[in-house]
Amino acid sequence: MTMQLNTLKPHPRSRKARLRVGRGASAGQGKTCGRGVKGQRARKGGYHKVGFEGGQMPLQRRMPKVGFRSAIKATRAEVRLSELNGIDAAVIDLAVLKKAGVVSVFAEQAKVVLSGELKKAVTLKGIGATKGALEAITKAGGRIEAADAKIEAAGAK
Repeated sequence: MTMQLNTLKPHPRSRKARLRVGRGASAGQGKTCGRGVKGQRARKGGYHKVGFEGGQMPLQRRMPKVGFRSAIKATRAEVRLSELNGIDAAVIDLAVLKKAGVVSVFAEQAKVVLSGELKKAVTLKGIGATKGALEAITKAGGRIEAADAKIEAAGAK
C-alpha cells in the first residue's frame, strides 16, 4: 500500500491536548489558571517585549557595541597576482575576472594586490593595483590601462 499525502497525520499520542483552564479546583487549573497571583503576567493582554527585564536596562543594551560592517564590502574585490596566472585572456577587466570566478558577481570594482608572483605579461583594464602589484606587473612585461578617468592605478599619481 502506498502512502497518500492526504492521509498523513501525527501519531495518536505525539500531540498533547490543549490544557482546559478555569474549570474548577478539581481540574487542576482552576481559579488563577496557572498564571500565579497578580502582576503583569496574570492580566489579560499584560505582556512585554522579548528581553524586557522589568524596567532594568536589558542585557542586550548593557553590552557594548562591537565591530563595523561595511555596506560597500560586497561590491569591492581584491585579486592576488598569483590568481592572474590562471586567466587566459591577454586583456583582463572586471568582466573577465567575474567569468573566471576570481571575483564575486556582485563586485563593482577590483584591485590587484601584491601576493604571489606573476609569471606572464598581462594588461589590466579598469582594474586598480597597489604600488607593489604595479611594480610586479610592469616587471613581468604587463601594463595597466584605465577604463575611465575615475579608475587609476595606485601609485600613478
